[in-house]
Amino acid sequence: MHRNIFITFLIGLLGILPTNLFAQGLTQSIRGQIIDQQSQIPLPGAMIKILDSDPPQGALSDENGYFRIDNVAVGRVSLQITYIGYNPTNLPNLYLGSAKELILNVEMEERIATTEDVVITAEEDKTKALNEFSTVSARTFSVEESQRYAGARNDVARMAFNFAGVQGANDAVNDIVVRGNSPNGLLWRFEGVDIPNPNHFGDFGSTGGPVSMLNNNVLANSDFMTGAFPAEYGNALSGVFDLKMRNGNNEKHEFMGQIGFNGFEAGLEGPISRKKHSSYLVNYRYSTLGVLAAMGVNFGTGTAVPYYQDLSFKLNFPTEKLGKFTVFGIGGLNSIDLVSSTDTDEDGGSDFYGDEQRDIYVRNQMGVAGISHTYLFNPTTYSKITLAGTIFTSKDFIDSLDIETRVPSEYYRQRFIDNKIYLSWFVNKKFSAQHNLKAGIIASRLGFDLQDSVYISSIGRFLTQTNTQGSTYLLQPYIQYQYRPTDNITVNAGLHYQHLTLNNTYSVEPRIGARWQFAPNQSLNFGYGLHSRIAPLLTYFSQVEIQEGQYIKPNEELEFTKSHHLVLGYDWSIKPNLRIKAEAYYQHLFDVPVDANTSSFSVLNAGTFANETPDSLSNNGTGTNYGIELTFEKFLDKGFYFLFTTSLYNSKYVGSDQVERNTAFNSNYIFNLLGGKEFNLNANKPNAKRKYKIALDGKVTVAGGRRYSPIDVEASLLQQETVYVDAEAYSLQFQPYFRADIRAAFRMEAKKASQEFAINIENVSNRANPFSQFLSLRTGDITTINQLGLFPVVQYKVEF
Repeated sequence: MHRNIFITFLIGLLGILPTNLFAQGLTQSIRGQIIDQQSQIPLPGAMIKILDSDPPQGALSDENGYFRIDNVAVGRVSLQITYIGYNPTNLPNLYLGSAKELILNVEMEERIATTEDVVITAEEDKTKALNEFSTVSARTFSVEESQRYAGARNDVARMAFNFAGVQGANDAVNDIVVRGNSPNGLLWRFEGVDIPNPNHFGDFGSTGGPVSMLNNNVLANSDFMTGAFPAEYGNALSGVFDLKMRNGNNEKHEFMGQIGFNGFEAGLEGPISRKKHSSYLVNYRYSTLGVLAAMGVNFGTGTAVPYYQDLSFKLNFPTEKLGKFTVFGIGGLNSIDLVSSTDTDEDGGSDFYGDEQRDIYVRNQMGVAGISHTYLFNPTTYSKITLAGTIFTSKDFIDSLDIETRVPSEYYRQRFIDNKIYLSWFVNKKFSAQHNLKAGIIASRLGFDLQDSVYISSIGRFLTQTNTQGSTYLLQPYIQYQYRPTDNITVNAGLHYQHLTLNNTYSVEPRIGARWQFAPNQSLNFGYGLHSRIAPLLTYFSQVEIQEGQYIKPNEELEFTKSHHLVLGYDWSIKPNLRIKAEAYYQHLFDVPVDANTSSFSVLNAGTFANETPDSLSNNGTGTNYGIELTFEKFLDKGFYFLFTTSLYNSKYVGSDQVERNTAFNSNYIFNLLGGKEFNLNANKPNAKRKYKIALDGKVTVAGGRRYSPIDVEASLLQQETVYVDAEAYSLQFQPYFRADIRAAFRMEAKKASQEFAINIENVSNRANPFSQFLSLRTGDITTINQLGLFPVVQYKVEF
């Protein structure tokens, strides 16, 4: 090790000069830490160069892997990190602003050199995941992408709509439909913790909502996976969002303020102890419409004003001997009243959220708080333990309206509380550059207090649907092993076990993935996995009244929904910043909960706006998803980028009536094209006191129309509620979805502050994309509810 440091130091002296001699114009610092990807140990003596800098600028990492480069000109910078025995790492086109230091945590991969002539350079490849055990159907994404992509609204979920295999043709919520699967099959992992729905106004047991609580101003680069994920991920069928928070600046205090669609927000970060490298990061946000409503500004939404607020924080405490401690959390509150009784419009309530026959009052809360400890036992072994608590509370009150008088009366009352104590522990052992092992367990205590009832006019009283309190446990041990016989071949194999103590249901799930780089810039990738997911807790405790006051719970013995994933992929790096990626996949779902009686119902069609679930379910359903995906991407270079993705797929299911049908999410095709260009307005004035930049971005999406079921008008009017033709479930399809978004931003960098003004115009062509059909019980007419029309979003951001 000492010999490597000495040689690296000598090489570094040839290309590095004191950087403080060349300060000119607006400058900023670049700092960070260099560590080994598998063992997480610091790499002292790593050489960090700023490419194309004149004169050369760079640094060497110290004994703890930390480095610092001062007086770097603001704007786009590219770094190269080298360390003897490791694959060089390039980080191209990072944005360095005048108000915030650029802090990087770089993980390097040890080289397996079979000959002296092998030279491999590791680029910042966003088609791959940060998780080294993932070989297929995964990519890393940067926070900057969620800020830059037109139509993303600073939301990582809406940003993911642009990726291959992901459907986002729903303007109302940010449900993520992966390869035709229900959005409820998605796993959200935050700082190593499996969390409940991280969205404001999201339904209990769902994964989407209109506004995300996940603030991209506090997130770090993270992973998004769409199939055959590694063994450490369980209780998921469609995809995984593995999100990480960045650490706060551990040397100076920084402030961020922002006003936009997501709210009024403020962020603070800075050092707790500069000497010990500890830091804090905190961000608070309050709904924009809530603030304006309090000021008396009316945007025509009447009583339906969305009130919400959320808070995110992270405290980081690295130590020399005891390891690293992290305290983190995220939480949000929201409420909205959708009152149709005061609406005189004949189509009142016929929108995404409202209902002409009901007044709806929604009150939700979500929170996550935890502490983690990472400890390096030796240069080859480390462990991490995380203890956290999560809570999700949903309180909905619904009043039914008289058809003629519009007088409300009590109809539905709900109080659902889902609380979890979460413990995760793993140990990672790097035996050599070729062999790496990771084993751990996730243990969750699932607590619940579920109460709801509905008024049944035929019996003249409230009928209890759920009434239970208690807890159960979900246990998920796993082991995964990585073998790299050469630098060009990687094999990951693992086993995940899942056990629910509520009914002693279990699943043993093998996972395997492989990557073969058969040419310097081309690779083949393969992945297989068996995956499973428990039913929503509410489903297990749904009860049926057999006579007044006596109930049974027919779903207590429900088993997991399971799925075989099979993926084959091809990657071709045409140029360092230009790549093509293609994947073909097949997914077979089985043991799917369907109606115990004969019907078309299947949980594979469940989503934020799904129909009601039958009282009694059985695991007799199946489903099939298959398709091909193509990604053609130019990563940001010289101010220009583009991304083209297409997905051709089929999504089918079989309910208890044994008829194969399209799922609700089978739009058959999706095309996305987006791109953008940055313009530096005074790039020819390096000594200017201010720098100005304009960014223009655009996006076009074309997708197959939404599937829907025909309405039985006669039965609906007779029963005074919407009734669908069960035998023709999802047999109809709306016209194709088309949406074009544009974004323009102006950024000004000053010596100690930066400001950005941006405007997004979503659906710039004002296309009327159908969302669903609505039956007015007052008139008997069926109308089509369209998605959002032209929708401008303005944002202002300041940093200092």
